[in-house]
Amino acid sequence: MRRMMAMSVVTALAMTTAASAQSCHDGKTLADGKLTIATGNPAYYPWVMNDAPESGEGFEAAVAYALAEKMGFAAGDVVWTRTSFDQAIQPGEKDFDLNMQQFSITEARDKVVDFSEPYYTAPMAVLVRGSDGLAADMDTLKGLKWGVVASTTALPVILKKIAPDSNPLIYDDNANVVEAMKAGQIDAALFDLPTALYLSAVVLEGGQVLGQFDPDETTDPDHFGALMTEGNPLKECVDAALEEMKSDGSLAAIEAQWLQETTGVPLIR
Repeated sequence: MRRMMAMSVVTALAMTTAASAQSCHDGKTLADGKLTIATGNPAYYPWVMNDAPESGEGFEAAVAYALAEKMGFAAGDVVWTRTSFDQAIQPGEKDFDLNMQQFSITEARDKVVDFSEPYYTAPMAVLVRGSDGLAADMDTLKGLKWGVVASTTALPVILKKIAPDSNPLIYDDNANVVEAMKAGQIDAALFDLPTALYLSAVVLEGGQVLGQFDPDETTDPDHFGALMTEGNPLKECVDAALEEMKSDGSLAAIEAQWLQETTGVPLIR
């Protein structure tokens, strides 16, 4: 009798989960039974590997398929499309259900589009040009010559946490920081990890990400959310799926695989 009751509870839970997932199909997506997800054009490492989101390789590609599964969509029911970053954050109708392109959730953007709950919190990371002989520790960081964009949250981290031996040089944008590094005027700069990875891979020849800080050590870190049309009824389903991924550890496992193991960026102690 007890076994029958236990089986009934399990069956009921399974039916509830299935019904909840099915509700994400009913009239809430652009194409019936399909989930259309947008990424960048091109999409970069380590968010999407080899510019091929359909492979499910790379942090955002892997999150997208795991999220779709939690929402009741099979991998074959995920449809990919491409948008530019600026195009996606404009108000109005979209040609996607979700867009995952390292969108920071900001108050200004949230007025014209909807965001999911965060699927990633970006830590601060140290960008250098060539890391031979450099250790990812505080003693090493204190001896480097730093450059920083004055308007970013990187400045107080450098001044208060790293407290370098010499005053950092101040710049007005990322491009000037990179040029200063190319010219040998500075040894290191602090960016959020996604920006540091992009600059090291695409912009700065010989660039390397020496290490990253724990997100909890960053003041007002960037939180990435899936972008949707304002008022999208799918948001509730996306948020519920993300909450489940956080609770069961699957989101953390994807982050560990693609943003820690794949990039090899150590935590600065």
